[in-house]
Amino acid sequence: MDIKQTIKNIAEESLRAKKDFFLDERNIGAVSSAAEALLECYERGAKVIVFGNGGSAADSQHFAAELMVRFEKERKALPVIALTTDTSILTATANDYSFEDIFSRQIDALGNDLDVAVAISTSGNSKNVLKAVRAARRRGIKVIALTASGGGELAGIANISISVNEKNTARIQEVHIVIIHILSKLVENSIAG
Repeated sequence: MDIKQTIKNIAEESLRAKKDFFLDERNIGAVSSAAEALLECYERGAKVIVFGNGGSAADSQHFAAELMVRFEKERKALPVIALTTDTSILTATANDYSFEDIFSRQIDALGNDLDVAVAISTSGNSKNVLKAVRAARRRGIKVIALTASGGGELAGIANISISVNEKNTARIQEVHIVIIHILSKLVENSIAG
């Protein structure tokens, strides 16, 4: 294995995935709509609820940290909850109900119709994410989906779907984190003035 060539190949794939996504005006429009939904949520004094599995769970926590703490500017803390962080709630729900309920149970307890939910799933078909989105929609919560390759079932039930046209999970997640940083900056710029 040629290590240097592997490094170059991965970097090139990542750059191509980002370029392909951000050169498509439909994607720019979807990210813009998501930013507007987040800003409207914060203008209402509501909160953002973020969730996903695996790498998307890590992205959920990353997004929550950028919003609550800060991205680049000093400003007030913004209310946001990553549903992936409380191991007692996650394991109790999975044990007493099912793994499919780990996010929907929290949405039912914490969400209200002023909030915005951000569902992250590279497949768009994670059962626990879909169940949470359905719970959110029943409660009148606007849902933003970060997904890929058409978005799976998630794209069809979210209010705003941002879908990265890639098959490789790593490349999808790399584009998702750029989107998360863009959304963080747009929200922060508006809040901080």
